[in-house]
Amino acid sequence: MKQMIMTLLAAVMVSAAAGAQDKDSNKPSVDNNRKQEMVKHRTDKMVEDYQLNDKQAKKLLALNTEYADKMRLHHHGPHGPHGPHGMRGQRPEPPKEDMNGERPEPPKGDRPDRRKEMAETMKAYDAELQKIMTAEQYEKYKSDMQQRRERKGPHGPQ
Repeated sequence: MKQMIMTLLAAVMVSAAAGAQDKDSNKPSVDNNRKQEMVKHRTDKMVEDYQLNDKQAKKLLALNTEYADKMRLHHHGPHGPHGPHGMRGQRPEPPKEDMNGERPEPPKGDRPDRRKEMAETMKAYDAELQKIMTAEQYEKYKSDMQQRRERKGPHGPQ
């Protein structure tokens, strides 16, 4: 009886370990599927909002797919929208002063470079989008983006 329980317990542990490995190995495909769904959703919304035809919709889907990683990484950073510590994690507080009573220099080039790169990415995306849309559709898109920026303000939602 004791051997049977031990064998059953061992089988459950092996099964659980194999299941955990399967979840990890499926993660990239789940992320990829989610990304594709998000791209499709964004494209469908734009097709509806700007009344794009089928030819424009196909080109837009290809454009949104091409720029999905570039824009998502810049928008949320490599750790997602909540940073490397997650929603509940606390960011480590930077030292206010060093041993000599002076403030340390902030990391150079990180944030401004990302902003510049994001602006360049958006500029390239807009240039490609302008080739896909008619002048009227593109003007409506630019107007909508301007309204969105005004609602959010320069540093996100107020």
